[in-house]
Amino acid sequence: MTDKKPGFFKRLFGGEPPVQTPAPPETRPETPAPAPEPVAPTPAPPPDVVPEPEPVPLPGPPETTPDYVEDIEEQSTPQPQPEPVVETMAVAIDPPAMVEVPLEAPRQGWFVRLATGLKRSSDQLTGSITSVFTKRKLDAATLDELEDVLIQADLGIETATAISETLRRDRFDRDVSGEDVRAVLAAEVEKVLGPVALPLVIDPAQKPFVILMIGVNGSGKTTTIGKLAQKLAVEGKSVMLAAGDTFRAAAIEQLQVWGQRTNAPVITRPAGADASGLAYDAVTQAKAEGRDVLIIDTAGRLQNRDELMNELEKIIRVIKKVDPSAPHATLLTLDATTGQNALRQVEIFGQRAGVTGLVMTKLDGTARGGILVAIARKFGLPVHFIGVGESVGDLEPFTASDFARAIAGGE
Repeated sequence: MTDKKPGFFKRLFGGEPPVQTPAPPETRPETPAPAPEPVAPTPAPPPDVVPEPEPVPLPGPPETTPDYVEDIEEQSTPQPQPEPVVETMAVAIDPPAMVEVPLEAPRQGWFVRLATGLKRSSDQLTGSITSVFTKRKLDAATLDELEDVLIQADLGIETATAISETLRRDRFDRDVSGEDVRAVLAAEVEKVLGPVALPLVIDPAQKPFVILMIGVNGSGKTTTIGKLAQKLAVEGKSVMLAAGDTFRAAAIEQLQVWGQRTNAPVITRPAGADASGLAYDAVTQAKAEGRDVLIIDTAGRLQNRDELMNELEKIIRVIKKVDPSAPHATLLTLDATTGQNALRQVEIFGQRAGVTGLVMTKLDGTARGGILVAIARKFGLPVHFIGVGESVGDLEPFTASDFARAIAGGE
């Protein structure tokens, strides 16, 4: 082994060849070439190869220099361009255009929200109408089917009869389509709702203008109060709230949150306190402070619970001791999902509390939005607001034409 290693080293660097007499048969003396191949790359080639790749990237700078200059020119050109664009945008808007956009945008946005909220009602109604009218002639059997569809949609017997009679008079024994029926439906609904679509008017001569909010459990009274308070605050009115739902601590806290949002003081008492006493204190304080509006919340109560309705009557009597003309508005919130039961609520609350106006809520959660038409036709009470969602913008003054167009599937 010692003779083999020096002989290999001397042979690699030009030394004398070693004597091969003691070489074993496994060494294969005739294959000396493969031995230098694994060793040769380590010492000799690196010094010769390393300096050669360095001059290769040197001719690169003349090519990159014009690219760099072009990049600077490209970056410099767009920078001055946006500045004049912004200025022209600001200057090009005429004052009348700036006034018209805010006025038109909310109305378009509200109808989209209204149509979306009434989609379940309109889809069910228009789908049933389309299935009845498939470009066939209008006959007595078809009119009977139509009346059943309209009654099932909670539009009421009177409205259903009026629509069928209109079609009988104008289109009997003639071809009629679903579009024709929807047009008659929208016209009839607007005719019924037009007289009751009245805004809530705050009489400035009454300070405070006392609004009493009533309704059954879960109809959305407290949320409606918060939305209404914010709308009145935007109009510049000073508002005070009274947490008259003393049965639920959560209702008191919810009203306090709305008071913080609208910068309106909230009159509260501990949970379980007498609601009529709180109402008395609230009216007294609002009068002393010269508030424009006082909105009083009340606990939800079923119209068939006589003792709870007696308590509501007591609250009203106590309010009148401070101001005989108050409450100046008694608003009944109606949950649209209750359907025909809402008719009974309007009847009983109207008899016991003297309802002056309606607020229909949760129209986006039901396919029974047509109940508003039946209520308007039967009682004729003003409908001040309708709600199709939880946000503040989802409570808007009621418009008969928009509602009729939306429930009939219009765009």
